[in-house]
Amino acid sequence: MYRETLVDFREHFWSFVGAFIGIGLIAFIQSHQFAYLENVFLIGSFGASAVLVYGAIQSPLAQPRNLVGGHVVSAIVGVTVAQLLPDIIWITAPLAVASSIVAMQITRCLHPPGGATALIAVSGGANISSLGYLYVLTPVFSGTMILLLVALLFNNITKKRHYPVRGSRLRKSRRMQIKKRFSNR
Repeated sequence: MYRETLVDFREHFWSFVGAFIGIGLIAFIQSHQFAYLENVFLIGSFGASAVLVYGAIQSPLAQPRNLVGGHVVSAIVGVTVAQLLPDIIWITAPLAVASSIVAMQITRCLHPPGGATALIAVSGGANISSLGYLYVLTPVFSGTMILLLVALLFNNITKKRHYPVRGSRLRKSRRMQIKKRFSNR
């Protein structure tokens, strides 16, 4: 069950440290490796993901499958929309976001910032557009992996913080599906 972190100073501290390090690493890599691409490596949806994976770590939407899968699925959807349709933002923007939501639901990896990742794919300008499907690998996949690795480190430093969530309903449901699948054989 999701537990609020509004009053616990230690939770605030570790949320701050994790988010600072996670976003800081992405920005550092961009500033040294991708300066010629402007802000391509540091996409806005990573800020929203940082809120979830460092500040709301018990949320089902913040779990690793949702973080990585939600961004990657949404990036694929967004790039596909951008590649297939003419550059008419009032068509491509809503289609990319709406389709990414459905794709995340179907793949069971709903992550709200994924909608922004799809939107960035169709509205991010020439630099993003020129990446094509490379956008899925970098910045999206590589950036989410950085956020995930930092989350795994900083969200498990204390005894009170556990990431991914232990004993979550999602984990139990998945274990039951796997058990049924293999017990019927």
